[in-house]
Amino acid sequence: MVVVPAAGSPEELPATEALARTPSAGGGSSRWQKWRQDAAVFASNRFALGSLVFLVALVLFCFVGPLLYRTNQTAATLLNANLAPSGQYPLGTDPEGFNELGRLMLGGQSTLEVGFAVAIFATAFGAMWGAVAGYVGGAIDSLLMRVVDTALSIPYLFLAVLLATLFRPSLWLIVLTITAVSWPSTARIVRGETLSLRTRDYVTAARGFGSWQLRLIGRHILPNSFGSIVVNATLRVATAIFIFALLAYLGLGVPLPATSWGQMLQQGISHLYDNYWWELWLPGVAIVLTVIAVSAIGDGFYDVVVKRQGSGARG
Repeated sequence: MVVVPAAGSPEELPATEALARTPSAGGGSSRWQKWRQDAAVFASNRFALGSLVFLVALVLFCFVGPLLYRTNQTAATLLNANLAPSGQYPLGTDPEGFNELGRLMLGGQSTLEVGFAVAIFATAFGAMWGAVAGYVGGAIDSLLMRVVDTALSIPYLFLAVLLATLFRPSLWLIVLTITAVSWPSTARIVRGETLSLRTRDYVTAARGFGSWQLRLIGRHILPNSFGSIVVNATLRVATAIFIFALLAYLGLGVPLPATSWGQMLQQGISHLYDNYWWELWLPGVAIVLTVIAVSAIGDGFYDVVVKRQGSGARG
């Protein structure tokens, strides 16, 4: 005689299958359907969609443009200094005689590299820090969050000036400096998400099956905080670009012959009253438009997160 387990009995579903039915997992078709729904929600925000198109075009302009429009960005030519836009120089030249269009591409490379690198490092480190603090709780949570409070209290300009006096400024030093002042805000957000998620049924069930704590965090906590993490990461890109521009404006930029939009802006400010408007407005407009575009993309992702949470609440 064959015994059929009753519905809902422990024998009906193996532990692995029970865990597979948590919100963080699912079939490929349902996951693809969710991605399509998220893409539709994002596309409904026309400003965010246009900003995404602008950002993709900007990346192509900065990284593919120099391959198509080659300029000399290593040797200064003072005889061509401060030339107005013309057929030979579409955006003019700077005080060293560099082609301003090529300079804008080169400066955009370092600016975007810093923005995205800081977003990746600060988000990854801060998310893991906040998830561990929120999930473990107790004295460890208090200790980890005191570190976050201490990091938030350090002025980033002071830290940048201190590191610049101790080490030779470089792109990676700037990335690490901005990361050091950016990750605490991500840690706070993820900790708050974790405090809510750790009491969910699927997390409690996984804990009951004896799952390792770090596996629980990586398998359930972080994936279900992904929406908030992505939104925060876009804000980190915008903030990093702004801080990088400010540091470069104060003279703490990348070493020559490299440049950044902030350094170009600082150079343009020094010629503010010489009527060389292209040296000031071009990098300034590039910084403003990029920060606005990245922030708008973050708003689009926020709409997706709100939509997902609303659907989950109704489901």
